[in-house]
Order: sequence, then C-alpha cells, then structure tokens
Amino acid sequence: MLSAFLILALVSVPLFGGDLRRLADVEVRYMVLLLAALVLQILVIEVVPGAPAWIASAAHLGSYLLAGAFLYVNRHIPALWLIGLGGAANFAAIAANGGYMPASVSALRVAGLPLKSGAEGFVNSVALAHPRLLFLGDVLAIPQSWPLSNVFSVGDVCIALGGAIALHRICGSRLAESINRNRRARKSTQLGKG
Repeated sequence: MLSAFLILALVSVPLFGGDLRRLADVEVRYMVLLLAALVLQILVIEVVPGAPAWIASAAHLGSYLLAGAFLYVNRHIPALWLIGLGGAANFAAIAANGGYMPASVSALRVAGLPLKSGAEGFVNSVALAHPRLLFLGDVLAIPQSWPLSNVFSVGDVCIALGGAIALHRICGSRLAESINRNRRARKSTQLGKG
C-alpha cells in the first residue's frame, strides 16, 4: 500500500509542474543502510517466513534501526523528519510487542485479512492478545472491497505523507510552493499580532 501511494505521489509531481529530474540533484548519503534494511525486511517477511521467532523479530527490529540511521544521516532532505517520525512510531509499536506490529482485530476484519497469531511464522501485522501501544499499530484499514486492501498505522501515514511532501518540495511542484506560501502567510500574520 505504501508503495502504491508513493508511486501516485511520484506521478503527481509533473501534474503540479514539478521536475522529476531534480531528484538527481539530491545528495543521498549511505544508501547502503536503506538497502540493508530493505533486504532484511524482504528476507524476514518473504524469503524465510518460517525462521525462528527470535531471529525474525531481531531482524525486523534491526531493519528499523538501519532505516533510522539512514534517515539521520540524510536529515538535510526536506520532510525526512516526517518519515523518521513515522518510522519511529512503527519501531516503538514493534519493539514494545516483541518484534511484531500489533494490529487491531477490527482493522484486520475490515481489510479481509486473516487473524494471525505469529505462531505460523513471521507476519508483519499480528492480532495480539494483550498488545502494547496498539494505537501506534495497524489500526487503520483499506476495506476488503477496495483494491490493495490492507491494514496500516499512523506511522505508515506519516511515512507516506513525508515521502510525498519530500518529492514535491525537491521537485519544485506548485503544490509545494502553495504549502510554503500558506505557511509564510500564517507566520507573518502571527508576527503582526505580537
């Protein structure tokens, strides 16, 4: 779902007058950290879903630490702080629940997903008996009747919005300019009142 949203954001940049070629000008440091995080997630979720729970949980948490390190060294990129906030929220929920992202039963049902316990191998979202920080877990859902039905978290929303904002700001779209203009207008109004 996150990938689909970011593809839509990418497609929307030229529609708002942005230039995708400007992405090539962004200085991205230590890309290997992000690639390693992605490889860990793919290994744990797709390639070796039957790995022992402690290995899967450690790898899942480790992938978030690698992604967090990548975000930190690239904090100069616009809106990366919002992506980091989303990642931190997801990490907190996963770390508090032994390496599993807690999911609400109602969200899983709305999305038409099975109520997995994690006992059958590693799964990304799990309906836990006594979840911690459930409000940071996968409590939102795209209904089963819609394409790409799935569950997602507030952290996922922050990651998606941060990615879209970063794309539009880097590429100089009219959408980003409009947001910046409104922000400057609010600041000048607030300064005038003081």
